Amino acid sequence: MIRFTFAGRCSTEDLQDPEASRNWQLTRARALIEPAGGQIVTEYFDIGHSRSLPWQRRPRANDLLQALRNPNRGFDAVVIGEPQRTFYGNQFGNTFPVFVHFRIPLWVPEVGGPIDPDNEAHDLVMSVFGGMSKGERNRIKIRVRTAMSSQAKLQGRYLGGRPPYGYRITDAGTHPNPAKAATGQLLHKLEADPETAPVVLRIFTLYVGTRYIDGMSDEAIARRLDSESVPCPSAHDAARNPHRTKTGWQAGAVRAILLNPRYTGHEVWMSAYTRSSPVAYE
Repeated sequence: MIRFTFAGRCSTEDLQDPEASRNWQLTRARALIEPAGGQIVTEYFDIGHSRSLPWQRRPRANDLLQALRNPNRGFDAVVIGEPQRTFYGNQFGNTFPVFVHFRIPLWVPEVGGPIDPDNEAHDLVMSVFGGMSKGERNRIKIRVRTAMSSQAKLQGRYLGGRPPYGYRITDAGTHPNPAKAATGQLLHKLEADPETAPVVLRIFTLYVGTRYIDGMSDEAIARRLDSESVPCPSAHDAARNPHRTKTGWQAGAVRAILLNPRYTGHEVWMSAYTRSSPVAYE
């Protein structure tokens, strides 16, 4: 019997169920090795880590690299279920020499068995799949970014993260994705926070000034708010800002508010703009 360890990977960017992904990769690996008397005795499977990360930065893949160096590793060979999920770009060329050095065969379904380090065709196959993996990830990135841009522009949706100071997150109806709706997920949008929105409006008013009074600088506005005992953003939301100082307003915080187009009524994601509820306008 040949003792194998199984190596695989699944990340959330692929929008796949980790258990389902692991199972089909494991099935392919077993179909390859069992006719040759192989048996999987252990596995190294990464969940939630991008394929673009080198093996040294994937926890389980790095564990496998360390195990190769151990003479009491407990396995004779390594098998993977799909090269596109295991190797990205030129990762195969950077990783396989470690297998060769420690004389651990690497079995891959696409070559029908162990990779021959002296076989140029095998090297070409793995290089092609590494390039395909990189291309697939780029296509996923483009699809996700385009979809999120459209959602921001056409639907005015809030796509995640903490709300800007002066806003709060509210529900905007049932999620259009049936699977997400089934789990109770909702759409979200921003609305003005009745407690902090007036502070944002005051900042813009002080900065612009009036017909008779020139506008104030960032530093002057920060000093004015402190003199009026207005809690700064980190003090107002202390639970989510344990790492930030809460001693008072900073000129940088005032400047960040003044430069954020969302306060003028635009929902922004990447380069997508749509109208939303303004906190300060003109």
